[in-house]
Amino acid sequence: MFGDYRLRNDWHVVADQSNLLSLDQFDARLLGVDITVRRKTRDGFEVVRNDTGALVHSQQRYGYIWACLGTPEREILFISEASEPDRHLVTAGSIAVRVSGLRAVENFLDMAHFPFLHSGWLGEEPHTEVTPYKVELTPTDEIVATECQFYQPVSSPTAKNGFMVEYTYKVFRPYTVALYKTNSIVKTRRDVIVLFVQPVDEENCVAHPFLCYVKEGIDVGTVRAFTQLIFGQDKPILENQVPKRL
Repeated sequence: MFGDYRLRNDWHVVADQSNLLSLDQFDARLLGVDITVRRKTRDGFEVVRNDTGALVHSQQRYGYIWACLGTPEREILFISEASEPDRHLVTAGSIAVRVSGLRAVENFLDMAHFPFLHSGWLGEEPHTEVTPYKVELTPTDEIVATECQFYQPVSSPTAKNGFMVEYTYKVFRPYTVALYKTNSIVKTRRDVIVLFVQPVDEENCVAHPFLCYVKEGIDVGTVRAFTQLIFGQDKPILENQVPKRL
């Protein structure tokens, strides 16, 4: 799959800027290619291929360093919620997972595991049914699933009791997916979690969650801690899946 020119001509996250505050360079790997993120100025970075020493296209957006190994054919994904002033914008860490990037994407889109893997948080027995929902392919080749519902005892850190949470899922690109879920306080609004998956090689990836949470009743640290708790439950299960590729 890594031979697909469309992947090499697309943008991928390769580093969380908050992890680079005290570093002049950071080694990473993207689509099987070793790269180095190097500091140019106090706040500026460049990305270099280790095999040739050539600069690759790079940008900074949403608190991340992005790289494109080929020639960019489109812009970095625009996330409209990131422009709303009443939202916390949170990078929730870079989680290395010993499994293919598409396995991580599949797990992110799967509601059925909530009551078993995230019991007491995103689901609980006997509420195990995934009810019917709608799926469409948009004119821009995005896959959108709507009217997804699941009972969650603790849907977010602000939840005071369990309720039926509504989700919308979007697959923007092979390694970029998002979910939009009912905010537990302002139920007319959605919290947004975008997952940027960095395909390291065929059997390894790094998950970069980007969160756009309504600020009501919550702070940045709590958003980050809750997300890391959930991803910490996912990681060992993902790493035990066979085969590692998908």
